[in-house]
Amino acid sequence: MTLSEKLARGDLMAAACPSRDVLRHLTSRWGVLVLIALQPGTQRFSELRRKVGGVSERMLAQTLQWLEGDGMVERKAFKIVPPHVEYTLTPLGQEAAEKIRDLADWIELSLPRIVEHWDTMRPDTQTNRG
Repeated sequence: MTLSEKLARGDLMAAACPSRDVLRHLTSRWGVLVLIALQPGTQRFSELRRKVGGVSERMLAQTLQWLEGDGMVERKAFKIVPPHVEYTLTPLGQEAAEKIRDLADWIELSLPRIVEHWDTMRPDTQTNRG
């Protein structure tokens, strides 16, 4: 593989790979949940905040900015009072959301086995599960 082919593809294992930023944005706690929340269709900021339990306004705004910057989310602002902003997945974002949804579904289905593993761990080696 030539250097230009490697650069075009990316190399997640390389410390300086720009793909890592995208990976971090998509797989962050809030990135995953925002992508899943937007799968059914366009949402307003306040709707997303209600759907994604526990996210602060600041973190939701930052996550949406990252996802917009990566081409996953489209932001549409309407010039009215009060301000009205809508977010929707781009075709690229829809692709990513489908993959993320598969992982989330696997986690939900596997949770009983994961919890069983947690229960077998000694108390002094358990990690924070939240």
